[in-house]
Amino acid sequence: MQVTVSSNSPSDLTGQYWNWRGHSIYYTQAGQPHSQRPPLLLVHGFGASTDHWRKNIAELQEDFQVWAIDLLGFGRSSKPKLTYSGDLWRDQLHDFITQVIGQPAILAGNSLGGYASLCVAAQYPQSAVGLVLINSAGPFSDSEPKTPPNPIKATIGKITRWLFLQPGINFWLFQYARRRATIRKTLLKVYLDKTAVTDQLVEEIYRPSCDVGAPDVFAAVFKTPPGAKVDHLLQQLTCPLLVLWGEADPWMKARERSPKFHQYYPDLTEHFLEAGHCPHDEVPTQVNELIRNWIYGTTP
Repeated sequence: MQVTVSSNSPSDLTGQYWNWRGHSIYYTQAGQPHSQRPPLLLVHGFGASTDHWRKNIAELQEDFQVWAIDLLGFGRSSKPKLTYSGDLWRDQLHDFITQVIGQPAILAGNSLGGYASLCVAAQYPQSAVGLVLINSAGPFSDSEPKTPPNPIKATIGKITRWLFLQPGINFWLFQYARRRATIRKTLLKVYLDKTAVTDQLVEEIYRPSCDVGAPDVFAAVFKTPPGAKVDHLLQQLTCPLLVLWGEADPWMKARERSPKFHQYYPDLTEHFLEAGHCPHDEVPTQVNELIRNWIYGTTP
């Protein structure tokens, strides 16, 4: 089934659905295949979707075959009640590359999508010929506190986590978090350019929260098992790596995380941008140009 999605771009995107493990997965494809350039797969962050890449697809499709996918639990994809993890999304992306794209791809991921893409590139190297991380999420091994935690704070933390796991409280938190006003307030905190927080952007994040199963996905965040550490994944990585940072991101401290990426994968290309957590949406022209030039410089 095909779905046409208005994207306020030069041409509307035509989305399709792929059945994966009995679940409906939404994706879009634009541009033509190139014999000398691998396809590009764009992977969104938590709470976002393929819509978040509309500004990038509009430009990058002129030079590459571009794919974008909604991770299971997000966007227009199914939202089943199950355990969500980096391993689950890693397998989804690997199978999508194998079964739908049909050849190894360059993965580009933002935030959670960056972590999932890193998992693919590190643990399924046959699927990735390159990796672009944009304010990528994920813990390092040394992110654990080196000193014993304050017992009072530790107790409060355990109680808070227990409360979040209670269905009634979790549902109330979800209803608050999904409000358009709350979404806008959160975006304004993580975008440096406040004018980039448009009604369209808010609506793109709000709409999937109305889907059946969305509250269960939100609740699953507090139950997600810890995945592989970023340093372990980087040490397994063999493909070229481009790292892009929005320096004003209050969630991913770019200047603190950057040295760790260099420590575990020294042979990377890195750029810092005047943007927040989502530079691909906030300064898309810069991000598109950096991705384009990097791919031209790393592929034959």
